[in-house]
Amino acid sequence: MLTQTTTRVLEPRDLGAALAILESEPVVNAFVTARVQVAGLDPWRLGGEMWGWYADGRLRSLCYSGANLVPICATPEAVRAFADRARRAGRRCSSIVGPADAATQLWRLLEPAWGPARDVRLRQPLMIAERVPDDIAPDPYVRRITQDEVGVIMPACVAMFTEEVGISPMAGDGGLLYQARVAELVTAGRAFAHIHDGRVVFKAEIGAATSRACQIQGVWVAPEFRGRGLSETGMAAVLRYALDVAPVVSLYVNDYNTPARAAYRRVGFREVGAFMSVLF
Repeated sequence: MLTQTTTRVLEPRDLGAALAILESEPVVNAFVTARVQVAGLDPWRLGGEMWGWYADGRLRSLCYSGANLVPICATPEAVRAFADRARRAGRRCSSIVGPADAATQLWRLLEPAWGPARDVRLRQPLMIAERVPDDIAPDPYVRRITQDEVGVIMPACVAMFTEEVGISPMAGDGGLLYQARVAELVTAGRAFAHIHDGRVVFKAEIGAATSRACQIQGVWVAPEFRGRGLSETGMAAVLRYALDVAPVVSLYVNDYNTPARAAYRRVGFREVGAFMSVLF
């Protein structure tokens, strides 16, 4: 008997079914789950559409289509359906990101129409930690950033983004969206830094948070302070804050960033999977 499948844009009435899929993999899906828990499935509030793939009338897989294109719990059949929809709509995202197998398949199907990409990062280890290490003292100077310090940390945020992504977040709209996002994280109490003589020497943010998992992002050490162990003591401090938010703390890192991966392992993070990213 043939399986009947269909793909459609989800609506607010589909929220319960969508959350059930998102929460089935709380660490992998933390970024999108956090957005959906706050904004629901209304495209205007969510900042994009949530596509659903149905098999025999049951919602099985999702794909978030906004600034990022993110396959979620996507079977190979669902990925093909999402690729067809994305191809017809044309590229609207600045990146494809998600679990390595699904994201790699999605890019393979879209590359003939959307390529070439500016950068393809085939394997980005996903790492988690569930406790603060006993043998690394958290940096006592890493603290939560206040709203009147947004201007202090913004240059570090811009430097980190430019170094990591390869383009400045100040391009295009003059950085308005990026600055708003940084301010949002500061207001939420999820931006942390070690500030010395008015300059940021280490920083990181909790970019996404649910009750079951949160995700650290934007880890950065000022170039002149690198090699002094600040990434380890700083991450230990941020991990302590993050574990007050959720019982599992995650991050993902480029596989070629050997120093960062080693530092995260020393702080107690372990690899549990991999993401893949395509940057346009």
